[in-house]
Amino acid sequence: MALSAARCPSSSATAAAAADSLRSSGRLRPVPRRVLVGRVASASANRWKLRVTCKQDASSVPVPTAKETPSKAVENGGVSALPSQEYGHVVSPDPSDGEPTVSITVVGASGDLAKKKIFPALFALYYEDCLPKHFTIFGYARSKMTDAELRTMVSRTLTCRIDKRENCNEKMEQFLKRCFYHSGQYDLEENFAELDKKLKEHEAGRVSNRLFYLSIPPNIFIDVAKSASRSASSKNGWTRVIVEKPFGRDSESSAALTSGLKQYLDEDQIFRIDHYLGKELVENLSVLRFSNLIFEPLWSRQYIRNVQLIFSEDFGTEGRGGYFDHYGIIRDIMQNHLLQILALFAMETPVSLDAEDIRNEKVKVLRSMRPLQLEDVVIGQYKSHTKGGVTHPGYTDDKTVPKGSLTPTFAAAALFIDNPRWDGVPFLMKAGKALHTKGAEIRVQFRHVPGNLYKRSFGSDIDRATNELVIRVQPDEAIYLKINNKVPGLEMRLDRSNLNLLYSSRYSKEIPDAYERLLLDAIEGERRLFIRSDELNAAWELFTPLLKELEEKKIAPELYPYGSRGPVGAHYLAAKYNVRWGDLGASESV
Repeated sequence: MALSAARCPSSSATAAAAADSLRSSGRLRPVPRRVLVGRVASASANRWKLRVTCKQDASSVPVPTAKETPSKAVENGGVSALPSQEYGHVVSPDPSDGEPTVSITVVGASGDLAKKKIFPALFALYYEDCLPKHFTIFGYARSKMTDAELRTMVSRTLTCRIDKRENCNEKMEQFLKRCFYHSGQYDLEENFAELDKKLKEHEAGRVSNRLFYLSIPPNIFIDVAKSASRSASSKNGWTRVIVEKPFGRDSESSAALTSGLKQYLDEDQIFRIDHYLGKELVENLSVLRFSNLIFEPLWSRQYIRNVQLIFSEDFGTEGRGGYFDHYGIIRDIMQNHLLQILALFAMETPVSLDAEDIRNEKVKVLRSMRPLQLEDVVIGQYKSHTKGGVTHPGYTDDKTVPKGSLTPTFAAAALFIDNPRWDGVPFLMKAGKALHTKGAEIRVQFRHVPGNLYKRSFGSDIDRATNELVIRVQPDEAIYLKINNKVPGLEMRLDRSNLNLLYSSRYSKEIPDAYERLLLDAIEGERRLFIRSDELNAAWELFTPLLKELEEKKIAPELYPYGSRGPVGAHYLAAKYNVRWGDLGASESV
């Protein structure tokens, strides 16, 4: 749960002192103090960002930028945006302390995502003093529930996890006192108008900033966006909406969803969340590459032979088959999680670390990618398997899955980026359910050493002579580099060793959950880890033709046993490009 002290230090004085030090050294742009705290300042000398955030007080809720409007003006009751030149000077109607407030509404509060992820993440931020001084959390759903019942439901999922402290129970009680509930329909503006009245009571005349988290199915996103925009938007602060994947099933449905949302919201109010972008090792990708001289020169076709993006789960659908069968593993994992990681990995150096500069480079990567061909894709589906006296059901044995379903639970694909940096380098993706292990990792296999003097020491297995960089996203976060090394002794014998960074050994702080980071970013208005509409369009344009071909031709997936390493076809796909899957070797310890 612990978050970086640089982001959520214990006092505003600490942040102010840090800011003054940076400003005097010329590394921080001179911006008004009320805007500085909680925002990201760009260092003028090298364009790298330094985030300075205090224990959230008056200025920790950022003033919206000139381009961000409180709410999109819409017909029949829409809230008109304040003129941009006046927006940074909104004056509170004389509240007791003049400080703004943030109201966070979790729409779909009774669902599993809200209970298991969103409310615990919000508590973690509160526990670490990363939420504003004045904040209120409202749960909104169709279920009838009182405030007390919501607090009881939420309390069951709150925990201080590893970093237990004496005041944990006290902090929980304080947090739960800030949680309220309102029952209503998702498509009725009058219900959101009632919510608006309750929010205003808690905002007590302060400048109100409002964040709506849509933890609901995508088919009702637009209804909620319409009702919230027209009846529950902030009149004097910002209004932002977080939407969860899936963002449609293909290019057409995704475009329709985006178009529908933009009837009621501006693009800069929409925060499309992909929680994998909030994971520590994914966010560390740009740091690893751009701040270490030994990596950036190697990051190209000249030295890298292939890149592997691997996602595996050791369990099946387990009652979620109805939802999963509508999307499948390609839409659920590859088109978003793995493709986003690929874009971050392969992008060119951005002009700066500003959100738009990074997202511009990611879009360039996606638009440079070669259309996916059916012959470069393998799909599979797990079947029943008995191991150790325990029988695990197959995918179609799930009662929520239609009989005879052809939906893939496993997919492997070879992708290519047709640009000067990556021309000819295969990017191999693999994702599956009910496999032998659970994990997510990026594996970078480097080329062979030309004229290697020690090639005889490796016998016929020339792959043993190559270096490999492994970034293990989860579990047991780690970065390790495989190198060739002489075994101590009088004879010349070589083996492969790991130079490793195991996060649990190196850092005492617990790694925060991805939702904690992304929620904090949304509150602060930091869009770097959220997906822009043109980025989403480019991702769907890459996968939609393949998905339609699979469905139109009714391609049958290759069956593989529950708990196995996946279908054999995945090995043939890798071998086609002279690649061996890095996760299928001997067990690795770091």
